Amino acid sequence: MVSKTLIAKKTGTVTLFAFDEGQGLSEHSAPFDATVCLLDGEAEMTVSGKPFRVREGEIVILPANEPHAVRALTRFKMLLIMIRS
Repeated sequence: MVSKTLIAKKTGTVTLFAFDEGQGLSEHSAPFDATVCLLDGEAEMTVSGKPFRVREGEIVILPANEPHAVRALTRFKMLLIMIRS
């Protein structure tokens, strides 16, 4: 997995992630709402225990303080937009 922060401000961040098939992020939570935009490939995202299969062009909302995880079904890229205010 590779990540690059594109924007980092007090009010939020925009980060690009790239995953190889089988890679992922274990379950965690964040104190802020976030939006994930899938740019390429397919992944399984789990939000509050519910799995979602997401593909290129789809968007997932990650509510603040709710557990979430991601696992690459194929190589994929995503944009994570976190708003802090």
